[in-house]
Amino acid sequence: MPRALKTMRLLQFFMLASIVAYAVVGEIVKPSARAINPTVNYVVSMLSVAIVGIIFVVRRTLVFRAEQTLASQPDDVISLNHWKTGFVATYALCEALAMFGLILRFLGCTFEQSAPFYLAGFVLLFFFRAKLPTLATSSAT
Repeated sequence: MPRALKTMRLLQFFMLASIVAYAVVGEIVKPSARAINPTVNYVVSMLSVAIVGIIFVVRRTLVFRAEQTLASQPDDVISLNHWKTGFVATYALCEALAMFGLILRFLGCTFEQSAPFYLAGFVLLFFFRAKLPTLATSSAT
């Protein structure tokens, strides 16, 4: 379990760094700001809201259930795989939010229009830090 925890934290760190890189690349490349179809902005915003909902469902169905089992049986391989899968999926979905910001930037949005997507992905990714499951945490969920 400690090795899996270290792997998840390392993955989280690199994904956080990549979100910062997205914002930097968007500013270095600096596509010309132009008006984009408002429908595109609405669709991306609705997808982002759906992704945030999916993140919480994935955490509830994979991570929390696996943490309950791992708290009492730390050597359960199936629960450990569910736990890791839940975190990887959560991190990938957070990364997708930030990627929407980069896509909008390349479509012609300003940094101010893309920043909420970068920020949402970064904050959610930072917030969902992997930790060792304990009996106290598993009974609280």
